[in-house]
Amino acid sequence: MHVGHGRTFWIANERARAARGTLVFRDEDLDPQRSKQEFAEAMIEDLRWLGIEWQEGPDVGGMCGPYIQSLRRSWYLEAWRELRDGGWIYPCTCSRKDLAEAAGAPHESNDEPMYSGKCRGRRSNANSPAGGNWRFRVPDGRVICFDDGGQGKQEYVAGRDFGDFVVWRRDDVPAYQLAVVVDDAAMGITEVVRGLDLLKSTARQLLLYEAFGIKPPVWCHTELVTDHEGVRLAKRSDSLSLRKLRESGKTPQEIRGIW
Repeated sequence: MHVGHGRTFWIANERARAARGTLVFRDEDLDPQRSKQEFAEAMIEDLRWLGIEWQEGPDVGGMCGPYIQSLRRSWYLEAWRELRDGGWIYPCTCSRKDLAEAAGAPHESNDEPMYSGKCRGRRSNANSPAGGNWRFRVPDGRVICFDDGGQGKQEYVAGRDFGDFVVWRRDDVPAYQLAVVVDDAAMGITEVVRGLDLLKSTARQLLLYEAFGIKPPVWCHTELVTDHEGVRLAKRSDSLSLRKLRESGKTPQEIRGIW
């Protein structure tokens, strides 16, 4: 975890305390290539050292949580079936090469490329989502507005600012957009605090909430922490990881002071 992750979680911690709310910690470990037990253990240790205490989650060794997404597959499958039965999603057989060749519209490097709609007319009664991407069919031209606790009023147009997005990946893993909506609803989340790089994801997720007929939470997107050259921090930013700063002798108070 780098200091940007720590800062976002600290803001969530402070907002929950100010609202006399409950802080919920969820380990979003669905990517099998990037998720390892030792990383999760280090993350929890670093956050506790920073002074953050979450109040909800399965009891593990006398401590709360976090919730583990990789253990919640049955919830995501049930949501996938509901979207399939409602005609909200369709199977996409486009290869990465197809997507790269069709992605003519510019997009942020961290955002999902605009999909061409090649497979949009497909229908399927498949019993399993395995074997290909499943995409949510967005209502083209629909204006999606929301008030963000950190960034103010936001507006996106479906089909222009983002296209049909993936809810289940071809490697048989639920996509971020679907998993967080399912979990936020199941856990009764009333406010989501996360980084500014996920601001546009809110528009996609609002469409999913509508499809499920569930009242959405509110969101607060925080500014991203950058390095000395103004570049957004990433997992490769090892020198600014909480672990490296701890090892260098920094205290939690000193780290919070640089925010």
